[in-house]
Amino acid sequence: MTESTTRARHRSVRRPATPLTDLASAASDSMGAVGRGAAIVAASGGLVATMISPAVAAPGAGAAGALPAVDTSALTASARAVLRTSPVVSAPADAAWSFEAPAVTAVAKPVVTTRAARAAASRSAERAAAAAATVNNPIPQSVSGNAVLEIAARYVGTPYLAGGTTPEGFDCSGFVGYVYAQLGIDLPRTSSGIRAVGTVVSRADALPGDLIWTPGHISIYAGGDDQVDSPSAGKTVQFRNIYQSSPVFLRIG
Repeated sequence: MTESTTRARHRSVRRPATPLTDLASAASDSMGAVGRGAAIVAASGGLVATMISPAVAAPGAGAAGALPAVDTSALTASARAVLRTSPVVSAPADAAWSFEAPAVTAVAKPVVTTRAARAAASRSAERAAAAAATVNNPIPQSVSGNAVLEIAARYVGTPYLAGGTTPEGFDCSGFVGYVYAQLGIDLPRTSSGIRAVGTVVSRADALPGDLIWTPGHISIYAGGDDQVDSPSAGKTVQFRNIYQSSPVFLRIG
């Protein structure tokens, strides 16, 4: 058996033909006219071909190959319309600016007074009124040189105060007891108690500085038809006429 030494020829290995092969061939044929600006993109599971046109048309290309013109006037028409209708604000270079300061009114802070301050003011007013009243009803001459009446006269204008025993306010027996205490004489607190320790004298024998007692009230005799006492609520220590119909005159000591 004769062995043949002639080797068989084999075709060179080529890429397998696919549907893309024909598309690539067609693209290569037209590349001279279109230029190198074309690109082919293949997507898995399908075919997508996008031709990118060159920025500048190839020589000999017609108007159909140029990019369409953009109408900038149409695009900016709405913006220009807004600018035309917007108000124009301008100010001269030498404009002068000014402002008005609001008017400020000062209001005095209200004075807050305590009850004690109001009471003191009220007593001061009452004393002033009583002092004015003594101008028309002057202190009797019998006060001069009489220790009891001179002390009593210092407290003219002091307001009546139920249970009061100090210059802040007196009731009738509190006033008499306070005056006599300045001379070192202690008296009972009530008018009935004072009545019990005093010696009764006739009106004819009574002297300025003696006491005048009536049920529920006691005062200091000021001579003649006068007395000094702390009358009742709403009034003040004062010299006034003896108004009692049947007064009892008392002497202490």
